[in-house]
Amino acid sequence: MKNKILLVDDEAEIRDLLGQFLQHNGYVVTSVGTAQEAVTHVTAQVPDLVVSDLQLEESDGLEMIGRIKAIAPDTPVLLLTSLLFDQKVITETLSKKVSAYLPKTTPLNRILDEIKRLLA
Repeated sequence: MKNKILLVDDEAEIRDLLGQFLQHNGYVVTSVGTAQEAVTHVTAQVPDLVVSDLQLEESDGLEMIGRIKAIAPDTPVLLLTSLLFDQKVITETLSKKVSAYLPKTTPLNRILDEIKRLLA
């Protein structure tokens, strides 16, 4: 059975590129552009993994992740963002809410490796 990934990003180009890449690598991908769409999707069908941007147009990504974790506490979350954080922020803040963090500039194959690790 193929793993289901929920991809959350307000940039359509990122959703399209990453979504097609993940589908090509055997995943079932649902892409949404807003935090509300993400929460609605998780409420209806819990994915195996959530891949999300941090800065969403109408919402704080961390607040959305908190809502998703309230619904699906065991679902890992991979945060992909253009914001760069120092190790202290990653350790003290992000690691309490997300399973992994990668910059958006990370090569697709490295993102795929991290997704495989989180789903293992």
